[in-house]
Amino acid sequence: MECITLTKNEGIALLTINRPNQLNALNKQTLGEISAAFEGMRDDVETKVVILTGSGEKAFVAGADIKEFAHFSGAEGAELAKEGHMTVFNLIEEFPKPVIAAVNGFALGGGLELAMSAHVRIASDNARMGLPETSLGVIPGYGGTQRLPQLIGKGRALEMIFSAKMIDAATALEFGLVNRVVPQAELLGAAEEMARSFMKNSIVAMGFAIEAVNAGLLEGSVGYDVEVQAFGDCFETADFKEGTTAFMEKRKPNFPGA
Repeated sequence: MECITLTKNEGIALLTINRPNQLNALNKQTLGEISAAFEGMRDDVETKVVILTGSGEKAFVAGADIKEFAHFSGAEGAELAKEGHMTVFNLIEEFPKPVIAAVNGFALGGGLELAMSAHVRIASDNARMGLPETSLGVIPGYGGTQRLPQLIGKGRALEMIFSAKMIDAATALEFGLVNRVVPQAELLGAAEEMARSFMKNSIVAMGFAIEAVNAGLLEGSVGYDVEVQAFGDCFETADFKEGTTAFMEKRKPNFPGA
């Protein structure tokens, strides 16, 4: 593992995305390592609860690594989203043991989508969250159009997606996007305390509870398919090409609207 670290202690597995120089941005290798780690923990009897976090104090995950897909075709974009759903984001959401996202600093784009795939979220008081994809001429492609409305409601979700703006930790708590906000220095301690409180109860029963709660949201599974196709369609637009080019050139985009 080069992009993540995984430690285990008394039933708690701590998975840390460890690319601090890239603000823990998600690239293909990182997603592959996250997937492998969760697959390995599924049947590991010593793992009772997983805490998912990012290294450093600046970012949980500041988004996806745009350089990897800026020149993708529509079909390649759709495949990128589909593979991400199947191998990471749905895997975490359906994981049969509690997953707590300890959100430190920026959780943007794919980073917020990763946090939303966890079962519970605790944020540091300096956390900033958002889905900035429309500023690049694309839409959230890792479940953001589905999980965000489920958590905070359609209107607030669409406002966040349309504006591409970040919200602070206090607003995220008010919206119900996170369960708790704590000082930065107390974040991992709070997540571990929550994990220990979960482990007092039946992990098997919690697995069934996760399955049952997810089943109540299955109607949205069609929405994920629509998101995958729409995400790929964005890659064929001039707006996407301008948005990603402007991002890499560190300038404001001038969208042609096509």
